Amino acid sequence: MITPLLQSKIDLLPDRPGSYQMKDKNGKIIYVGKAKSLVKRVKQYFTRPQAGKVMKMVEEIADFDIIETNTEKESLLLEINLIQKYYPKYNILLKDGKMYPYIALKKDNDPFLKIAHHDKEKGYYYFGPFPSSSSAYTMIRLMNKVFPLRKCAHIPNKPCLYYYLGQCLGPCINKISEDDYKDIVSHMTKLMNGDSSELEAEIKKKMKEASDKMDFERAEDFKEQLSSIQHIVSEQKIMFEDHIDRDVVGYSQREGYLSVVIFLYRRGILLGKSLFVVQQMGELADQIEEILFEFYQKHPKPKELIVSLHEIKDVLAQALEIQVIVPERGFKNDLLFMALENAKQGLDQHFLTARLDDDNLVLLENLGKMLQIPTPLDIELYDNSHLQGADAVGAMVKFINGEKAPEMYRKFNLRGENTKDDLASMKEVLTRRFKRLKEENGKFPDLIILDGGETQVQAAVEVENETDVNVPLAGLKKNDKHETEALINGQSGEYIPVDKTSPLFFLLMRMQDEVHRFAISAFRHKHAKDFYQTIYDDIPGIGKKRKNMLLDAYPTIDSLKSASLEELEQLIPLEAAQAIKEKIAQAEKKN
Repeated sequence: MITPLLQSKIDLLPDRPGSYQMKDKNGKIIYVGKAKSLVKRVKQYFTRPQAGKVMKMVEEIADFDIIETNTEKESLLLEINLIQKYYPKYNILLKDGKMYPYIALKKDNDPFLKIAHHDKEKGYYYFGPFPSSSSAYTMIRLMNKVFPLRKCAHIPNKPCLYYYLGQCLGPCINKISEDDYKDIVSHMTKLMNGDSSELEAEIKKKMKEASDKMDFERAEDFKEQLSSIQHIVSEQKIMFEDHIDRDVVGYSQREGYLSVVIFLYRRGILLGKSLFVVQQMGELADQIEEILFEFYQKHPKPKELIVSLHEIKDVLAQALEIQVIVPERGFKNDLLFMALENAKQGLDQHFLTARLDDDNLVLLENLGKMLQIPTPLDIELYDNSHLQGADAVGAMVKFINGEKAPEMYRKFNLRGENTKDDLASMKEVLTRRFKRLKEENGKFPDLIILDGGETQVQAAVEVENETDVNVPLAGLKKNDKHETEALINGQSGEYIPVDKTSPLFFLLMRMQDEVHRFAISAFRHKHAKDFYQTIYDDIPGIGKKRKNMLLDAYPTIDSLKSASLEELEQLIPLEAAQAIKEKIAQAEKKN
């Protein structure tokens, strides 16, 4: 409810960029945001239906302040500064505080290698960064085998074992010329950039000379060096010939959560990735901007940043002072697909692994109380998988005491007219399941959960009446964003809201994911050859390559329905994404 104070301040908001600070009844800042237009953005919080974390925040807002800026870039910089000053509880604060390590090579005074956590100290050459300290240490060990640099941080008074092994020039007893070190540094630099041809040729020559002289022990040492060099080169495989430092950003949305993945390429080499899974707050573009800007406050910036959202391109380029690219095709667009796949996988993994330490029996007891039934220790979930109504497959998975029971899963091959109607398919599957259990005097589950909304629950009730079966039913109600927001009690029809941060929500999502996975697996196993006759046919801008990418990313109609236009734009042009959404809408109208 908008108070008179809030309404009067909303009426005075300017149509200008800036930062806004939401406050609770005690005057404490609980959220900081930025906007291209303060009046449009702030008004949305109070005039649009909200859910989840945003709804909770809006309920706490008693007042707000604004700071106008000249540009959107200034508003982003101001937003980050205020977040770091006040640490508002509803703002996303990245928990990834790790710094990527470098290998540092001292330039003079008898050079040596060491691990460094930044590349700012003068007097060193830097290689990296590396995805982990272990990979950097592995690389140092290999480099030390190949190049006879000193291994001691402080030069001793007498030679060590490395000197006698030929892995150190012995600056403790020898005066090493500057030219010798320059030659070593040159070879190391080329090797770390993936060019080992000159060094390999030189070592192969020495290995042959040693072998010709019957000095097989020395020849074996050169062979080990050659093996180390080849391993370094394989680790430093160049992905791009331009050797540019570039990062690639992909994202995915699901159930009110957002995952953002950042692939880090340095000198054309993929070093690793950073993945963040957070609850969605505010506008998608604003939240991704906030995550990226906060990330690059703590990590080295690339020369080039590849993103999929046109809305964030200019402001990020200005604020980060780097080149930001939104590719339409080519290998950079392929990189976006890889990032999207990893973002989706990271989000699925989040739902699969979050809250695994919770007591499932307690959660099931709570579920029973919510549905007003005895604790459901035996739960069955059902789903169908098909492509435009063709070759449908029904699937049932079972959870006992909150744990998967794969040996009790069942699949149902569907044929005829029912395959073109999701409700008819579900009714056929449930009818066959109930009749089979009755014929075999089998045990009925304590609860059946259906992924659909009211219509699927009603269809299941009809099947129970027709087959004289009485099993508690529940449905998972979705909102207009295809996000689960409530349970439907099959007996009473009551909607029971589910908190998306609760342990029960994550248990239900794990169950939902498992029945989707099993349905997709059963479908693909049976219809692999026909899988590419899909909704993507005849849409301009979607050729064979893009079709295959879409099938990998969205293997079912349901997963495609839940994808936003912005998410689809990471793979295909906007016009093609809109055509897909229109085609789905037309198919649903026919059904």
